[in-house]
Amino acid sequence: TQAVAAAEHHTSGEIVTIVTDLSDHYNDIGLAWASVAAFLALSIYAVFPEFYLGIVDGIFGGWGHEYTAGEYVAMIFVAMALKWIGTWLIMKWMPLRLALTPKHIKMNRVRARAISMFKVGTEAKTVGRTGVLLYLSMKEHRAEIVADEEIAKLVTPEVWGDAMVALLDHVKAGRPGEGMAAAVTQMGLVLAQHFPKGSENPNELPDRLIEL
Repeated sequence: TQAVAAAEHHTSGEIVTIVTDLSDHYNDIGLAWASVAAFLALSIYAVFPEFYLGIVDGIFGGWGHEYTAGEYVAMIFVAMALKWIGTWLIMKWMPLRLALTPKHIKMNRVRARAISMFKVGTEAKTVGRTGVLLYLSMKEHRAEIVADEEIAKLVTPEVWGDAMVALLDHVKAGRPGEGMAAAVTQMGLVLAQHFPKGSENPNELPDRLIEL
C-alpha cells in the first residue's frame, strides 16, 4: 500500500496490485492425463496379452479359461476404466497436476486471468484510462502487468521488464510482499515518465493489495 501511494505521488497513473494462490485448477489437464494413461494401458495390453491374462487367471485361482471375444472386450474396458480412474485420482493432487501442466498452458491461463481481473477492476476505471494492473499467481510462479488503453499506446510490454525482474527475484527468495513493492516502485518510474502528475490527481483505484 505504501509503495503504491508513493509511486502514484509522481504520476497520474493508477496502480492496482492483485495476488492469488492459483489462477486455474487445470481440471482439463487431469482429465487429459487420465485419458492418455488409459490409452497407453490399452496399447500395452495389446502387446503383452498373455502376461495380463496370466494375472487374471491368477486372480481367479489359477484356472485357465478360454475367453470369448465379448469377455476380452469387457476385461479390456474394465482395465482401461480402472487405469483412467486411478490416474484421475492421482492427478487430483495439485502439485503433480501443476508439474505435469505444460509451461505455455500455465502462462496462457495466468495471462487470461490477469486480463479478466483487469477488465473487472481496472480497465476504464480512471478518467484518463491510465490504470495498470500488477498480477501475481504464486503456484504458477507467473506474474503479469496489464495496462489500460492510454498507457499501452506509449509503453510496450518490454518496458515493464525491470518491474518483473524486481518482483520475481524477491518471489524466488520467498519475499513476495517485498517483490510486489519493488515492482510497484519500478512501475511508478515508468508511469511518471509518460504520465506525470497533473494539477488534479484523484486517487481513483484502491492502493491496497487485493488477495484472491
